Amino acid sequence: MTGNSKILMVVTNGHTMENGELAGIWLTEFSEAYLEFKKEGYEVVVASPKGGTSPVDPNSLTDDVTDEDKEAGKLLENTKSLADISSQEFAGMFVPGGHGTMFDFPDDTRLHRLLTEFAEDDKLIAAVCHGPAALVGGKLKNGEPIVKGKRITAFTDSEEKDTTLDKYMPFLLETKLRELGAEFIAKDNWSDHIEVDGKLLTGQNPQSTISLAKEFVRTLNASKYA
Repeated sequence: MTGNSKILMVVTNGHTMENGELAGIWLTEFSEAYLEFKKEGYEVVVASPKGGTSPVDPNSLTDDVTDEDKEAGKLLENTKSLADISSQEFAGMFVPGGHGTMFDFPDDTRLHRLLTEFAEDDKLIAAVCHGPAALVGGKLKNGEPIVKGKRITAFTDSEEKDTTLDKYMPFLLETKLRELGAEFIAKDNWSDHIEVDGKLLTGQNPQSTISLAKEFVRTLNASKYA
């Protein structure tokens, strides 16, 4: 397939927090987006910083998770390494969240390289919930943060406090993104909320995944047939 038909999904390799619990990927933030992309005919490549398993956060396995979600989740058992990914192959990047992203995304130089290339090539970048932790280390070639001056959203400090996991996080995502110069827009906790600023698309929480995935596809399709 051509680059216009391929989407890169970047997922966490997970982390064990100080409380002994697993910080992994939030299943539906991956599965709902993946299923939307496949339905629209896109080829999807799933990659993580180290490759291999992207462990699913047990707390995301709620009664709302469907068999289709679980089937898509099998792709998380054997992801490609970001070291083996070329940005030239892809039309866009979509980053699901889960608390694991807070630990391995901000300092991963392979992820930073890809983000710089996607941003400089004016390709679509989308991230939902804790996925924007990837953007914390993302910079343009001139050294400016990718998020500087951009209207974005992500998992809010208020939502993080609701989870009671705020004390185990290396930082609070909303606060960090504001510090980097983002124009951060927060809506009510757990509301379906996305922000679009050019080719940078963000969603606030798991409830925003489908809306973000649909907007991602709409933007990709518009670029494809422009």
